[in-house]
Amino acid sequence: MATRDPSRPDFTLGIEEEYLLVDRETHALASVPPAMLAACTDRLGSRVSPEYLACQIEVGTGVCATIEDARTDLRELRGVIREEAHRVGLAPIAASCHPTADWKDQANTNKPRYNQLRSDLGGVVERMLICGMHVHVGLGDNAAGDALRIDLMSQLSYFLPHLLALSTSSPYWQGQDTKLASYRLTVFDNLPRTGLPPQLGSWAEYERSVAALVDIGVIEDSTKIWWDLRPSDKFPTLETRIMDVQPRMEDSLTLAATVQCLTRMLWRLKQGNQRWRLYDNFLVAENRWRAQRYGATEGLIDFGQGEILPLAALTQEIVELTAEDADVLECTAEIARLPHIACDGTSSERQRAVCVKDGIDAVVPHLIAEFEDALDLDG
Repeated sequence: MATRDPSRPDFTLGIEEEYLLVDRETHALASVPPAMLAACTDRLGSRVSPEYLACQIEVGTGVCATIEDARTDLRELRGVIREEAHRVGLAPIAASCHPTADWKDQANTNKPRYNQLRSDLGGVVERMLICGMHVHVGLGDNAAGDALRIDLMSQLSYFLPHLLALSTSSPYWQGQDTKLASYRLTVFDNLPRTGLPPQLGSWAEYERSVAALVDIGVIEDSTKIWWDLRPSDKFPTLETRIMDVQPRMEDSLTLAATVQCLTRMLWRLKQGNQRWRLYDNFLVAENRWRAQRYGATEGLIDFGQGEILPLAALTQEIVELTAEDADVLECTAEIARLPHIACDGTSSERQRAVCVKDGIDAVVPHLIAEFEDALDLDG
């Protein structure tokens, strides 16, 4: 067996998803029953946990070598959550906002960490009736891996608006069409230490910046830094956090594979003494806003060409840029789906279509069905 080259990252993959629980009859939000959480924990161990609000539950895959491993893990996680929710008359939905619920009716989970967040952040955290999807890519548990995390973070930031545009699933808030494709981000951006990550020159600079806040007592550690893309505090990974959660499991897997392949593509450029051009956050933030506002429908700015291009063209470019990486990482089929998501539309467009046809009360049943349709519960 060939000896592993320690200078080459493994580009392992981990996916975290947050779900809302709703009553199967009324479709209103419901708190996670303790018995359900206990049953899920018995079956899934540490891969399931409560979230900030009592109506939320979070899952996380293990460390996955390939996207197929992630598919197996995520299918099990979603399947168990569905089964245990059904036992107590509930159903999970994987959308970043409930279309009609009022945040003022929700309570936070009674845990010291969440109680402290409520105390520290005041009114802005009370509105956090939102769910996201996080993707971790492993880059090595050593000094070289840490340096790589900072180097690639600055370059990968360019693609964050693309990932947001492809993932949008939160057009409604408290029964109103917000005219945004991702209202979740509007809510999340009210928290401190969010948004695009700064362009840092080294791991040492990152550590000094974190230490400045920790030493003053403003934060306990870097888990309280909630950038769209960050070095994980718990794992030797680069963690992409900008995406809305996906009703369809296959869309989650395509987006995760895209993050994995883009990360490897940037590493590959580095091996050839090349790098992706860095653009000021002022410019990247303009694309971030376009993605938040329009999702997949109105395109993003290509700063190299100096024009707005359709998302279908931009995703096709990503397919071509990462073809070699997708082949190595065994996810060519997943990456090939990117232009189809761009052309067919995201969950935000599908939710609006359901609302136009059958009214807003039909949106939650639609989201329940999309969650369940992807699960082969007999397999």
